[in-house]
Amino acid sequence: MTAPLPPLSILDLALIGKGQSVGEALNNSVRMAQEAERLGYSRVWYAEHHNMSSIGSSATSVLIAHVAAHTSTIRLGSGGVMLPNHSPLVIAEQFGTLAELHPGRIDLGLGRAPGTDQVTMRALRRNGQEADHFPQDVQELQGYLSDDTRISGVNATPGRGTNVPIYILGSSLFGASLAAAFGLPFAFASHFAPDSLESALDIYRGRFEPSEQLAQPYVIAAANVIAADDEHEAQSQFTAVKRQRANLMLAKGRHMSDEQLDELLASPQGQYFLNMMRYTAVGTTKVVTDYLASFSEFTGADELMVVHASPGFAARLNSVALLAEGAQLQDPALHSVG
Repeated sequence: MTAPLPPLSILDLALIGKGQSVGEALNNSVRMAQEAERLGYSRVWYAEHHNMSSIGSSATSVLIAHVAAHTSTIRLGSGGVMLPNHSPLVIAEQFGTLAELHPGRIDLGLGRAPGTDQVTMRALRRNGQEADHFPQDVQELQGYLSDDTRISGVNATPGRGTNVPIYILGSSLFGASLAAAFGLPFAFASHFAPDSLESALDIYRGRFEPSEQLAQPYVIAAANVIAADDEHEAQSQFTAVKRQRANLMLAKGRHMSDEQLDELLASPQGQYFLNMMRYTAVGTTKVVTDYLASFSEFTGADELMVVHASPGFAARLNSVALLAEGAQLQDPALHSVG
């Protein structure tokens, strides 16, 4: 018998499908969260990306507020806010507002990447040096959200005293070291950056220092999931996803046939790209659940953050339901959030 999975959560990129409006994509995010809540997922997070025509979650706090108003119990948060794009005070006010409106339901995941390309980074008024101040910015933000501001005479209203839980996101060893030093939960982006996963988790657990927020290390590991009613359909969806991403990221949106995209994926550049999706569960409910059980054992994760990657919203919603069924998410004896 497969061991029970740890709590499962969802990273929703608010994908904008071909021929779909942004409004339709955001409404789909509401439906996704409502279904995740009904099925027993622990939380849904939204990522800050900029200048990406297929992703609608750039205004992360605004999207969280909208989804929170249309759900009741599920935790919602950022996966993450790219803190160097903002002042810590503004983020404290935004997430403090969310916490006051939806007590006990808001998470604040923080990353230090720009979440975009170099040209857009300049449009965000970044000069490339802001990431160097990320550790200090995290501490300043912590002060605003507690009752111990680090800037004399400056408090976040809303924000002060809300103690919104902070998570450090990372795809490298830096985030692991910082999360360990600050005693914060650590979420590793293994769904697109698998190479440093083991080393990062070893560093995080080995160097962890307890804090007021967290007494022991807490690891969230991410994986892609494509669950379908039968194996053939799942593999077909996976092929479509690989071609879509190759067209977007390697072909830069140029029109290419399926055969040309497959040739591109077979090239050294394509193989490097495919390695980014190394941790991907594809198949029927049992196949996907067994894969995630092995991945959970491999990482020792306290929680798994899954990206339902199927092409098309209906297929993603079906994947959400099939995984919940296989993981028995609605059995409270098997799952509780740490």
